[in-house]
This record gives sequence, structure tokens and C-alpha cells, in this order.
Amino acid sequence: MELLTQPEAWIAFFTLTALELVLGIDNVIFISILVDKLPRARREIARRIGLFLAMFMRIALLLLLAWIVGLTAPVFTLVQEISGRDIILILGGLFLIWKSTKEIHHLLEGAEGETSARVASTFGAIILQIVIIDLVFSLDSIITAVGMVDDVRIMIAAVVVSVILMMLFARIIGDFVSEHPTIKMLALAFLLVVGVALIADGLETHIPRGYIYFAMAFSVVVEMLNLRLRRKK
Repeated sequence: MELLTQPEAWIAFFTLTALELVLGIDNVIFISILVDKLPRARREIARRIGLFLAMFMRIALLLLLAWIVGLTAPVFTLVQEISGRDIILILGGLFLIWKSTKEIHHLLEGAEGETSARVASTFGAIILQIVIIDLVFSLDSIITAVGMVDDVRIMIAAVVVSVILMMLFARIIGDFVSEHPTIKMLALAFLLVVGVALIADGLETHIPRGYIYFAMAFSVVVEMLNLRLRRKK
């Protein structure tokens, strides 16, 4: 109750929730692209499983706060000191780049590529990929939370609320991305950029997220204008 009466706690909660939503949009888009390979009847359950796993993974990582902080200790030195956190960010970035490139390739192949991708994708394989991507985005999200807020209770509350909000809008985002191939291509291009940013973070070369999100927002606005223009034609 004492925590609920502190204005600073509420400011931290709303700020962190907003940031978690922004960081979670990439996660929602990637999950939407993955579940799009499944039959329509199974997409929603896969999407919900993916977001539930994302929430529980974030909470588990928050409870292992000391372990996350310890990941910054150097594991080995190559050109520079590489920590456990750096290794996970680099591997996660490489996975994002590989997966996004593969999805772009399927889109460029057209109907034949989409069909082969759907045949090769089983429910279990999709869930496994979602777990991997959840781990990557969870680490990025939790590191942000750790850097912003000291109280684990506020962090967990912000994570739970942000994932619930994502669940409410995940289907709308997923259906929109699925119905518009150009938006899907744009989303995959965003994920390529995110993958590069994660690798850069792992190599201690931070790319300000403001630049990335501004570029994404600008691209989305241009694409919305293109969609409206094509609809009028």
C-alpha cells in the first residue's frame, strides 16, 4: 500500500509500461509473421501461447535480476571484452537477421515460396521459434527495465500490463500485417534493423533507439499513404 501512494512509483510504472509496449511491438510483429504460416484456425492459439511465454519469460528474468547483472562480467576477450549479455545479444541479432532474410526470400518467391514455407512449418516448430525470439526480446526489455527502475514489483507490474495490452491488439496487428504484403515486407525490414542494433549493442556500439523508431515511424507513415493511394486507384 505504501508503494501505491508514491507518485514516483506511478510515474515509473507508466513510463516503463509505455517503453515495454514500444519494445514489445517488434515481438508482436515477429510472432504475427511466424503464426501466419499456420492454418487460420490455429493462429490465434499460437499467438496467445507466444505472448504468454513472453510474459512469463520476462517475469522469470526479472526474478533472476542478479543473474542478469552478472552477465555484464567479461567471459572472454576477442578484440574487446565480451560478456554473457553480449553473447546473447549477438546471437539474438544473428537469429533475427537470418530469420528475417529467410522470410523476405519466401515473400519474393511469391505463392510457391509461401506454400513451401507453410508446408515446412509445424505448430511445434513455430512455437520453438517464438520461444527463441521471446528470449531475445525479453532480454532487451528486461535490461531496459533494470536500467530504469529499482523496484522489482514495479517492473513485474509494468511487464504484465504491457503484455495484456499487446494481447488485446496482437490479432488486429497480425491480421493487418497478414493482409498487406508490403506491410509484411516493411515489418521484416524493421526486424533486420533490430537484429543489426542488437549485434551492435553486443559489440558495445550502441545505436540510439530513437533513430531506429523514428525511421520506423516515418516508413510506416509513407506506407500508409501508399496504401491509401492504391485503394483510391
